Amino acid sequence: MPLKVAFQMDPIGAIDIDADSTFRIAEEAQARGHSLFCYTPDHLSYQEGRVMARGQDLTVRREQGNHATLGEMRELDLSEMDVVWLRQDPPFDMGYITTTHILDRIHPGTLVVNDPFWVRNYPEKLLVLDFPDLTPPTAIARDLATLRAFRDRHGDIILKPLYGNGGAGVFKLQAEDGNLASLHEMFTSISREPLIVQKFLPAVSRGDKRVILVDGEPVGAINRVPQKGETRSNMHVGGRAEKAALTDRDREICARIGPLLRDKGQVFVGIDVIGDWLTEINVTSPTGIQELERFDGINTAARIWEAIESKLP
Repeated sequence: MPLKVAFQMDPIGAIDIDADSTFRIAEEAQARGHSLFCYTPDHLSYQEGRVMARGQDLTVRREQGNHATLGEMRELDLSEMDVVWLRQDPPFDMGYITTTHILDRIHPGTLVVNDPFWVRNYPEKLLVLDFPDLTPPTAIARDLATLRAFRDRHGDIILKPLYGNGGAGVFKLQAEDGNLASLHEMFTSISREPLIVQKFLPAVSRGDKRVILVDGEPVGAINRVPQKGETRSNMHVGGRAEKAALTDRDREICARIGPLLRDKGQVFVGIDVIGDWLTEINVTSPTGIQELERFDGINTAARIWEAIESKLP
């Protein structure tokens, strides 16, 4: 049965169609006969009891530079859609959070993926706190004394913004590094948010694995290897994607977290695993499905749509 599908996303004209997961999800939806509409978060509104979006009908094709045809700008009531995708990239700031509050007004009558209530309450670096035995030693703090004490206990550390993304603002600090106070001063001067600090995992030199889960079940993994001389493995900052297999430890982690993700409506999730340790659970705008499809032939987008279609009346 054809569905009416809306994508809340960043401007589609600038995306890389060979890497962007939202594009692949839209492409698969179109192949299944669903109609597409897209709008940017700044064009979402609440108007006298109705959740409205100003956007355009969308047709996609796999032609770089000619990958999207957009219709005339129009306004529609999102409660008339069957599915709305929450797919804009972070930062996970009050603007992002406000969109989840607005989309709550139509869910679950209109299925919002991922469930906006739990996206709001399960940001990437906080949900892992529910599984301390699966994660490296971690602290969240704003005060310098706590950060220093953590490094005194654990030696080399990774320091990063609590609500950052794409590897931005991630620093490795060795036990004797004298820059902790300066970095703390810089971060706290531009934001009121805490920082997150984790024990550094040397296994990151062999890669940071992205495991994709659909409706709580693992479907595959890719490995992201940092450039020489770089700690960060995010593909946004030059990390190289490689073929990877799910290990017994990966499956153990997924078995622990999968039921919670499924129960909370987190249909498409990407977790980060370094060595044997879970470091993030990405629910806002996970990526990696195109790389997984190229390496292993796994059509994750089709599995995502099968999961969504099974939830609709």
